[in-house]
Amino acid sequence: MGVEVASEGAVPVTRKLGLGMCTALVMGNMIGSGVFLLPAALAAYGGISILGWLFTAAGAVFLALAFARLSRIVPKAGGPYAFTRHAFGDFSGFLVAWGYWISIWSGNAAIAVAMVGYMAVFWSPLANNPILAGGVALASIWLLTWVNASGVRKAGFVQVVTTVLKLVPLVAIATLGLLFLNLDNFTPFNMSGKSPFSAVTATAALTLWAFLGLESATVPAGDVVNPQRTIPRATIIGTLLTAAVYILSTVAVMGVIPPAALAESTAPFADAASKMWGSWAGYAVAIGASISCFGALNGWILLQGQVPLATARDDLFPEVFGRLSKRGTPALGIVISSVLVTVLMATNYTRGLVELYTVIILLSTLTCLVPYVFSTLAELAIFKRERERFSGQSLVGPSIIAVLAFLYSLWAIAGLGWRTLYLGFLLLVAGVPVFAWVKWRRGRR
Repeated sequence: MGVEVASEGAVPVTRKLGLGMCTALVMGNMIGSGVFLLPAALAAYGGISILGWLFTAAGAVFLALAFARLSRIVPKAGGPYAFTRHAFGDFSGFLVAWGYWISIWSGNAAIAVAMVGYMAVFWSPLANNPILAGGVALASIWLLTWVNASGVRKAGFVQVVTTVLKLVPLVAIATLGLLFLNLDNFTPFNMSGKSPFSAVTATAALTLWAFLGLESATVPAGDVVNPQRTIPRATIIGTLLTAAVYILSTVAVMGVIPPAALAESTAPFADAASKMWGSWAGYAVAIGASISCFGALNGWILLQGQVPLATARDDLFPEVFGRLSKRGTPALGIVISSVLVTVLMATNYTRGLVELYTVIILLSTLTCLVPYVFSTLAELAIFKRERERFSGQSLVGPSIIAVLAFLYSLWAIAGLGWRTLYLGFLLLVAGVPVFAWVKWRRGRR
């Protein structure tokens, strides 16, 4: 998930964007906190988790292609919500917005946990005291909630710095780290005790978290040189390059740290850097990862207010989410979302950092996969319903890609586990009475 929202971090576009800049935007939006704690979460599966990365990368490419095309077919603000509402109407649009909103605020809990994990390199009690770790994570969330609700905005150069700081440790370990591999750390190849298919499915569900947000990386066609070619190419190239960094850096970390130690690590990239180049490198990586997580958390806290704001303006979310403060921010929406983040973390605070992180990213992934499923089906529905609009165009290729993206999303959902599906289903169904109440209020008006 590690998306830094373009509207928050990017400098307003005044000139046409070419392939290079668009590709950089794609990578910058996807790489945030998602990968920094994943090697520890994958350690229990062993080397077979690399196959999970590969399958996830392939699925992410299919999804990227589908979203790139949808952004041209339905050029409206709202992403998956706008696509789904256009194709299937208000209720489906609401359900997607509701699920996407849940994905955002629950994902913010995971970002905060990852940040605290790397802060533990400098303050060791954070690694062993769940209450203290949870308190620091919540303090960060509420600090950034206040910042965003107050209308304070980071300067563009700060976002550039955080982007560089999150790329440097990943690229360094993904390249130079391969020189330190110990192949014994990859045996047995499947350490999970599950069948190879079940293990790959489970690891693919975990690794998808690092790709979440690829739908927000599509650039408005009006600001792009030759958007019909540039947007899809940039999205695919950016996704592939990001996947390469993810996979190679994970291989390096798993090859340097023995599986048992890796499973207990709260800062796997920092620990790997320490073993390869000494303690100074571990501290440097931990600083970069912490700042990256902090920047990503700031962007997503902004988004946790903006998504329900856009939906409330369409009369599909409660009015409270559509109210703006004197500073022009959806302050109440941001605060309500942060309260839910607090409840989620408080009810799971007894878990260790790695286990808490794993539980939360699976929940966030599920509630984001629901919009993915609806969006891929929306593309097929639009092709069918608006046939005349695509007269003379071959829709066979795009339809196959949409079907593959849909099937991949279903497969990823299947790998999340019954506990995650149960909790996610309850959260999604909890939105139905909210929709009924909003409709009733709108009918009265």
